[in-house]
Amino acid sequence: MRYIRYAFLVSLAIVLIVVATANRAEVTLNLLPETVAELIGFGAQITLPLFVVIFGGIIAGVLIGFVWEWLREHKHRAEAARRGREVETLERELRREKRMKNEGQDDVLALLDEAS
Repeated sequence: MRYIRYAFLVSLAIVLIVVATANRAEVTLNLLPETVAELIGFGAQITLPLFVVIFGGIIAGVLIGFVWEWLREHKHRAEAARRGREVETLERELRREKRMKNEGQDDVLALLDEAS
């Protein structure tokens, strides 16, 4: 299984290197469209190789997806934490009840009762 993972990573690296070398042309990214930038009087632009723009878009999409899922699953994590606290409380209460029930009994009988 480890060799399959390494083979996959090597092939992915080769594909990324090929894409990067094939898209070395420089492109200009504008923060705003030209008409809006002229109207506001502010327009930022940057010139980057195309592969940086492609890989940056992929990374931004993955990060946005992670954050979106983390926010979406908040209610599930909160419910799991609440249930975990409830289970701990009930287990504590059960241990206390067993101790009270076995208080006057012989130690061996109390241990046998706790085991069942």
